[in-house]
Amino acid sequence: MKKTFSPKKTEVTRKWHFFDAKNQVLGRLSTQIAKLLMGKGKPTFSRHLDMGDHVVIVNAKHVTITGNKEVQKLHRHHSGYPGGMKRHTLKEVRDLHPDRLLIHAISGMLPKNRLQDKMLTHLHVFPEATHSYESQFKKEPSNQVTK
Repeated sequence: MKKTFSPKKTEVTRKWHFFDAKNQVLGRLSTQIAKLLMGKGKPTFSRHLDMGDHVVIVNAKHVTITGNKEVQKLHRHHSGYPGGMKRHTLKEVRDLHPDRLLIHAISGMLPKNRLQDKMLTHLHVFPEATHSYESQFKKEPSNQVTK
C-alpha cells in the first residue's frame, strides 16, 4: 500500500532567483514572482508549508505600468484614526518608495493566511541596480578549455 508523500519543514530546499524589473510589466512580473515565493513550481509543493524560494528584484523604479494606471490607480492607507485615510497615485508611490509598488502587487497575489508574511520575508526588492545579495549569485567557473 502506497502512502501519500507529505514534505516536512526540514526537507524544504530554497533557491535564489534574480529579476531585473527594468522595462518589465508590473502585473506579469508579479505573477512570476508570486509563484516562486509560494513554491508552486516544485514537485513537492504543499499548501500548508512555506516552500518558496528567495527572490531578489533590482531596478524596481523602472518597472512599466500599462494603460493610464500611473495616474488613475490609487493606493490607500488608513492610520486607524478618524480622518486618517491617505491616498497616493501610483506615480507618487513610485517617486516616494519604488520598492513598495512591487511588494504591494506581489502580496496581493499571495494567499491570505499565516504564511503570507513568511513568504514576503523571502522577497528582496531594490529600487536601483545595486543589491546586497551578490554572494548568492556567484559565477561558477566554466568548464571551457582555453587555447
